[in-house]
Amino acid sequence: MFSGLDFALSSGEALLVTGRNGAGKSSLLRTVAGLVRIAAGRLTLAGGQADKTISEQAHYLGHRDALKPSLTVTENLAFWACYLGGAGPLAEALAAVGLAALGDLPAAYLSAGQRRRLSLARLIAVHRPIWLLDEPSAALDSEAQETLADLMRSHLGAGGLILAATHGPIGLDAPKELRLGAPA
Repeated sequence: MFSGLDFALSSGEALLVTGRNGAGKSSLLRTVAGLVRIAAGRLTLAGGQADKTISEQAHYLGHRDALKPSLTVTENLAFWACYLGGAGPLAEALAAVGLAALGDLPAAYLSAGQRRRLSLARLIAVHRPIWLLDEPSAALDSEAQETLADLMRSHLGAGGLILAATHGPIGLDAPKELRLGAPA
């Protein structure tokens, strides 16, 4: 899938993974997340928690928002907080993404942008140092895109890492870029 791929990030840095459709951006993020096995080479994390894998220290937000339509907004976030091993500030996380007033609404009634913001609330509800974001601004309006950019800047300012697969800018100042080539 990949050959000759090499990148490094330090505390507080972001890497935008760009390239044409099918170039492997999502596959790279899934590999770092531990969802795809590495066929050859190494993936290492210096620092972090030595007793945890990279995937246990990362948030992976893919194309789909992974929400249960019959659960409320708050119940969906509570499920993910429990699943991810945390009991973070759910009300604060919902407020940060502009969903505080919708906590009792079933997720089935959310717009695409609201669903995406609920997925982003996981980043706040459970702290993990690595954020793997696949098209994080998809379906977000300009106000929500600015909220996302603020969340990312805050995460980086606290020493976090971000790998984001994207086709366009996501509001970060001078991130590193890894451009993947077109498939063979």
